[in-house]
Amino acid sequence: MRERRKRLVGRVVSDKMQKTVVVQVERTRRHPLYGKVVRVRKKYYAHDEENSCRTGDLVRIVESRPLSRLKRWVVEEILERSERPEEVVA
Repeated sequence: MRERRKRLVGRVVSDKMQKTVVVQVERTRRHPLYGKVVRVRKKYYAHDEENSCRTGDLVRIVESRPLSRLKRWVVEEILERSERPEEVVA
């Protein structure tokens, strides 16, 4: 059977929660009246079981069952790591 879950690619904008990241997905669409191509951004809360995502990472998220009031997505894989170095916890 074909996999029917949606997949999106976006940047992690927040990793301050435990096992949760906020992913901003950007897509382009045409304005219905004026025809100009505009960028539309939307934020999704995604489950990150290993707490491996950091702010700025490019990730692929996949649709899942509701995990909490806001979380309906799970981080499938990290496509690209951010350029900033890891923070040292003292």
